[in-house]
Amino acid sequence: MRLLIYHNILWPKHIGAVFSSLYSVGSQCGISVRIVHLAETEMMRAGLSIVDLSYHVYPYCLLFHGSYEDVGTAKMVFALARTILTHPSDIVILPGYERVEYWVLLALCVLLRRTRLVFVDSTALDRPKTRWKELAKKLFFAHCDGFLCYGSRSRSYVSSYGVSATKSFGGCQATALAHGYDAREIQRAYDKAGSNWVHGSRFVFIGRLATEKGLYDLVEAFKTVYDRNPLARLDLIGAGSLRDALASQIARLGLHEAVTLCGTRDVSEFASIFARSVALVLPSYSEPWGLVVNEALSYGCPVVVSDRCGCVPELVVNGVSGFVFEAGNVAALSAAMSAAARLSEDRPATVRRCLEVMERFTPDRAAENILQGCKTTMDRV
Repeated sequence: MRLLIYHNILWPKHIGAVFSSLYSVGSQCGISVRIVHLAETEMMRAGLSIVDLSYHVYPYCLLFHGSYEDVGTAKMVFALARTILTHPSDIVILPGYERVEYWVLLALCVLLRRTRLVFVDSTALDRPKTRWKELAKKLFFAHCDGFLCYGSRSRSYVSSYGVSATKSFGGCQATALAHGYDAREIQRAYDKAGSNWVHGSRFVFIGRLATEKGLYDLVEAFKTVYDRNPLARLDLIGAGSLRDALASQIARLGLHEAVTLCGTRDVSEFASIFARSVALVLPSYSEPWGLVVNEALSYGCPVVVSDRCGCVPELVVNGVSGFVFEAGNVAALSAAMSAAARLSEDRPATVRRCLEVMERFTPDRAAENILQGCKTTMDRV
């Protein structure tokens, strides 16, 4: 089987981790895996971190250097058409369905009679819907043979367009952890610390400082937590357009000593960040999945996640790995943060539960799910 995979950008470490496993597993099974990245990064990601190629342990073709937005549509269409015509394949995996060039890829797959699957991370709660976009998606999906979804909410999403459940496959994602990560070492460290683990009240957010992340709600909810516990702290890690506005809100609420805008951090620092935090908080209004939740749980840190995040059904078990609250409900967010802090009173036990949740969401498992989806689809068509 010859597999040709397209992905929009090279930047994401988690894509590098999954594709590295996919290439390795495919090679062991006699499957030819060719991967094409359309561009290095995109404007919204460029300020967060550099392109770290240490996670991309596989041969790949990069069509354009720099940001995706700097490449004209016609130029991108021509480059994609050339690659699909010059690289024979049995299966083509499309990167999405929201750009003109992806439609051109789909059309070429149909004309060339290539079996085609598409990555889907969207959910019904992800973004506002418009009628013409919904009709376009239905048409696009009708011409795909299979769907590689992040989780159950993505599978439900494609089913809402009339796609048979037998054509969609879940668990096709994972996060990239620090090189040398070992879950057993994480557990041993907490077991050794036992009751001596330093239990504070430090919460952390990691991600883009953007409107859809619900950060105004987070700062407001933290004010309630802080009023009850003046030792509580909140670290906002990331970069984005809301930094100045958040700084103003923090000053207005008198939280300048308790809330820190930390800037960006590398994945190599996550172990220490999560070790000192009682919970990761992700209060998003729109979040297809929320890979930072994978990262937090992989290091034994419980989470507080809004009900809009796609990872909720699989990763967030109330009272076990964290708590779910209604997006936009500041009082519920504050209560969930306090409840999550109490989970860390027995941190070794909480770490064990978090790591158990994450056993099914490794890059190797994601690679296996992708390949199984390709094989099943190939057999069907």
